[in-house]
Amino acid sequence: MTIDPLFTERCIEALLFAAAEPLSVADLAKRLPEGADIERGLADLAVRYAGQGIELVQVAGRWRYQTAADLAFLMTEEREEPRRLSKAAQETLAIIAYHQPVTRAEIEAVRGVQASRGTLDVLLELGLVKMRGRRRTPGRPVTFGTTDAFLEHYGLATLADLPGVAEMRAAGLLSLDLPPGFSVPDPMGLRPGEDEDPLDGDEAPEFAQDFLGDS
Repeated sequence: MTIDPLFTERCIEALLFAAAEPLSVADLAKRLPEGADIERGLADLAVRYAGQGIELVQVAGRWRYQTAADLAFLMTEEREEPRRLSKAAQETLAIIAYHQPVTRAEIEAVRGVQASRGTLDVLLELGLVKMRGRRRTPGRPVTFGTTDAFLEHYGLATLADLPGVAEMRAAGLLSLDLPPGFSVPDPMGLRPGEDEDPLDGDEAPEFAQDFLGDS
């Protein structure tokens, strides 16, 4: 059955507006009639909202509406001050992002110091990292990885968008006199985790329904 493209576009627009979190194509497909061209609907919406006050963007493989970047200054006085990460937490987060799936012992080996349980707890509490699974090695250590919230917070579509050495140098995040042998792992070469058993999967998305009246 062929679905009217305009109807599909309106349905996607309504779902993204009401969703409490970004939605993937699979999430949308569960709600839309069979045969709806979701990819076309998203593309048409992205074009229609381009240059507007709010834009349709893809983050972490999911879609959402957000304020246009050049208008962010309008909201600066009303936004809550984000919780600042300690230096240890930032280093731990960076190690997890570039080396995932990674165990606590591997984090400690890269940092050269013992990983504080509190540091990992903060990152887990903020939803920036998650326990991915268990390594298929003696002791079955837990592996850690980043979450979609990590990608959303840093505005990354995928882990492949993590900056490399050149970008970090250009941004002034790396000194020009680096020690011999220093390297930043290639985000495209992240291990897929064949040597781990996964934990539970993601939960279904929630929708805000406070705009609905009683029937």
